[in-house]
Amino acid sequence: MNTDSPNIDTATARALIAANPDVLVVDVRTPAEFETAHIGGAINLPLDQVDAHLRRIVADADGRMLLICQSGGRATQAHKKLCEAGLPDAVVLTGGMNAWIASGAPVVRGRQRWSLERQVRLVAGGIVLASIVADLWLPGARFAGALVGAGLVFAGLTDTCAMGMLLSRLPYNRGAGADVDAALACIRRPGRSAA
Repeated sequence: MNTDSPNIDTATARALIAANPDVLVVDVRTPAEFETAHIGGAINLPLDQVDAHLRRIVADADGRMLLICQSGGRATQAHKKLCEAGLPDAVVLTGGMNAWIASGAPVVRGRQRWSLERQVRLVAGGIVLASIVADLWLPGARFAGALVGAGLVFAGLTDTCAMGMLLSRLPYNRGAGADVDAALACIRRPGRSAA
């Protein structure tokens, strides 16, 4: 894999998977997003679990890893964490599942749910709209909308999203739940025991 650039496009990712069946596709989205649509053979290891199991992932993985999320942001965060922990040979699918699906690549579909990004847009827009309307009766309520706007600007600058992290913990986004132990077992190098 190319370690110069952690990002690869859909065509390159498809070729990589086809040429090397040992490439591990790690989907870092929420279990509900994974359940909605995922690449066949992918494992679900939500981003909030990467930190908790970082040492084990780095110790057990041999770098044959394609990281994916909905649009690329969470996979890029996971890649950065893995690189800093000593696993530089993973790559990120540019544009994530959005790009994969748009290219017509095959997916496994399940129960349809809203992506985390769409949920953030709905909640943020709802709070801003409600604060403006509420400001008609409660002067100063518009500042709640300003706070949300400031949070979105911060999220854009830092490529993190506190609202997304909070929403990912809701039961709706847990879906059937990720089997973290099974995902970590898939990462383990052949012939190695669990860490």
